[in-house]
Amino acid sequence: MYRHILIATDGSELAGKGVEHGLALATRLQARATVLTVSEPINTGFDDGLGWSAVGTSLPEFQAARAEAARKVLDAAAAQAAAHGVEAQCLHVADRYAAEAIVETTERQGCDLIVMASHGRRALGRLLLGSQTNEVLARCGVPVLVIR
Repeated sequence: MYRHILIATDGSELAGKGVEHGLALATRLQARATVLTVSEPINTGFDDGLGWSAVGTSLPEFQAARAEAARKVLDAAAAQAAAHGVEAQCLHVADRYAAEAIVETTERQGCDLIVMASHGRRALGRLLLGSQTNEVLARCGVPVLVIR
C-alpha cells in the first residue's frame, strides 16, 4: 500500500501523537519514513521593499537556537523510529512555511502518504483543521492522514 510515509512534526505533544501513529503505520506496512520538522522564517514586521527580512539570517544566535530545537525534535523522532524498527530519514527545513516545506519534501522524497497532526484552533474559517493542514490538503497530490 504505502511505501514511504512523510511524518511532519513541530515537537508539540499533539505532533508527537502524529509521529507515533505514523511510525506505527510504517511498521505495519514495512514502509520507510521521512520525519520532517520545519522552522518558519522570522517575521519582524520590518521587511524591505521586496518582502525580505534580514533579521532572521543576521542573528547567529537565533539560527543556532532554531537548529538546536529542530535537532532535539528530530533526535526524539529518530529514537521512536528505532524503537519501532522503522528506517527513518530525519530532515529539518529552515526558513520555509510548514505547509510549503511539507508539500515540497513529499514530492522531492517520493513519499506516498503524509501523516500530520492538526490542532484545529486557528481562526474561525478553519474550525475543523489547522491552517497548515488545510494548506497541505489543498496543495498536495498524495493522501494526508490527519491526527487530532
